[in-house]
Amino acid sequence: MHPDEAGTDLFEAQRPRLIRLAYRMLGSVAEAEDVVQDAWLRWRQVDRAQVGAPPAFLSRIVTRLCLDTLKSARARRETYVGSWLPEPLVEMPEEASMESDALTLTLMMALERLSPLERAAFLLHDVFGVPLNEIAATLDRDPGAVRQLAVRARKHVQADGPRYPVAREDGDRIAEAFFTASRSGDLSALRAMLSDSVVLRSDGGGKVHAFLNPIAGVERILRLFRGLARKAAQSAGKPAAKPATFLKAIRVDGLPGFASLERGGVLQVTALAVADGKITGIFITRNPDKLGHVARALGLPPPATPLH
Repeated sequence: MHPDEAGTDLFEAQRPRLIRLAYRMLGSVAEAEDVVQDAWLRWRQVDRAQVGAPPAFLSRIVTRLCLDTLKSARARRETYVGSWLPEPLVEMPEEASMESDALTLTLMMALERLSPLERAAFLLHDVFGVPLNEIAATLDRDPGAVRQLAVRARKHVQADGPRYPVAREDGDRIAEAFFTASRSGDLSALRAMLSDSVVLRSDGGGKVHAFLNPIAGVERILRLFRGLARKAAQSAGKPAAKPATFLKAIRVDGLPGFASLERGGVLQVTALAVADGKITGIFITRNPDKLGHVARALGLPPPATPLH
């Protein structure tokens, strides 16, 4: 096999893992793909005969590129309109066996509170199982400092609460029941599903209508959905008003959820954090810039920004 072909095959075998690493670092599928493509261009220029462990070498390149990207990404988020949510990493039912890791959307939100170096140390060590000495070389720190970074990060993440994995079948059932109750205004059914301390976050990025601030507490959220259902009923029958459509039950960063087409044809992805049978977190992504890959997976045209 020609050396270039061998190098390409080796990189392509690592690409899924590298994209997962970059996504976990950046919270953006598009930025992760860009970083990995940049790593590929650098890999082509490397004398691979001098690379003893290609997977570790590629992880190092991707991590350093992500650290550079995070600097500008954090600046952009300071001016972001409304709540910011990670770009949803969506798993369709037919992809149930695809490689994944233990991080959920709620833990991705916890990672946002870490410094870039803490985030890198935690992800590389606790999620991807990279030895401390390799992480130290990647971050240009000594192993003792890297250990402290990982410990601090772990404390932040653990303070966010325990994880409650939900079986796919149960998650699909909860997702569809939540959609039906929330869109119909069935407050009794909705109340039975929600934790008293439930929090709703909605990300429109200033491109589409979304709630600018988190909404906390079951009573406030019930009033919200009651108002939305009333508004939908009032516009029923109008030519431009199509009812919300449940497209598919999906997994969103390990959480049960669904994709839907809402009023005005807005594509929306909703993820649900569930503990002890109750929904504790509702994460709604509507920003069309974050849903291009979801539209492709569903066979839909690219999401457009509707006129307000």
